[in-house]
Amino acid sequence: MYPIPRISAFSKAISLFPWLLFVVVLQGCTQNEVQRVSLQGKTMGTTYHISYLPSDLSPSPENVQAEIDARLVEVNQVASTYISDSELSLLNQYPADLVYPVSDDLRLLLKESINLAQLTGGALDVTVGPLVNLWGFGPDKKPVKAPSPELISETKQRTGIDKIQLTEQGVVKSRDDIYVDLSTIAKGFGVDEVADVLESHNIHNYLVEIGGELRVKGKKEQEQDWRVAIEKPVSMEQSVQKIIMPHDNAVATSGDYRNYYEFDGIRYSHIIEPDTGKPIAHKLVSVTVVHPLCMIADGLATGFMVLGSEKGMALANREGLAALFIEKMPDGSFKESYSNAMTPFLNLQ
Repeated sequence: MYPIPRISAFSKAISLFPWLLFVVVLQGCTQNEVQRVSLQGKTMGTTYHISYLPSDLSPSPENVQAEIDARLVEVNQVASTYISDSELSLLNQYPADLVYPVSDDLRLLLKESINLAQLTGGALDVTVGPLVNLWGFGPDKKPVKAPSPELISETKQRTGIDKIQLTEQGVVKSRDDIYVDLSTIAKGFGVDEVADVLESHNIHNYLVEIGGELRVKGKKEQEQDWRVAIEKPVSMEQSVQKIIMPHDNAVATSGDYRNYYEFDGIRYSHIIEPDTGKPIAHKLVSVTVVHPLCMIADGLATGFMVLGSEKGMALANREGLAALFIEKMPDGSFKESYSNAMTPFLNLQ
């Protein structure tokens, strides 16, 4: 067997899209390994890995990668908050009550952000950046200090998905200081866009991964299914918790076991609950979502982390969403639970 590639998470300081945890991809060894094309590179402050079986009609791997890289540059120029003149950065600098014209890409990202906020009852909110910064997890990190209730309340006034509105002409903010951060869905969007590039070249057997979020379709060599191993949610090691078979779907994982700090004996997660303005404080440590679109899986995984296992499970079953929840128990063990729609992806033979 070939070594199992491990795709590591990146810290906020160096990564554009830091919140989702790594997924381990299991790729079997066959005598026909040369048939598979493997591409890798850098994007969005992290890395990408692509494996596919070329068709008779597909271009050379060099041409495929050049097109993928060009598309990812475009996505980054739209959705990055680290590029000062990106489309999103310019929106964040734009005055309130004026229409900001948006590209098709940014319109789609904002539309899905609003839809996911509504679906999760506000748990997934792309405007919570000021609260993330307040708690010391943003790009402008402050000394580790728990903010006062008054400061939390004041900062919450600068958040809320209801403060951005999409119109036919563009997007309008209701406050100058509304700050939109699409990191919860942008990596997934990038994965989907790469998959579209492959599909446009008659490539229908592939795995695309960006910074731990991935999407698969078709088969590997010798008609083998793609399998994905989910990381055990512990901070000091990298080991497998669960193996799933996503079929023709995307897989995204969110968790809080690597990006946190402790202050006065209290553990603070980087995942902020929009209603309270505080880090989440429940037993749920990891959520994995399987969905046809990586952008949606990406956002839902974070939304479920905010909701917690009970509310998250209720939502997943009500909406027919495939989700795997992992809780850390008082004795240090892990408890797995999964929605009804997740069952078909867990039955590995």
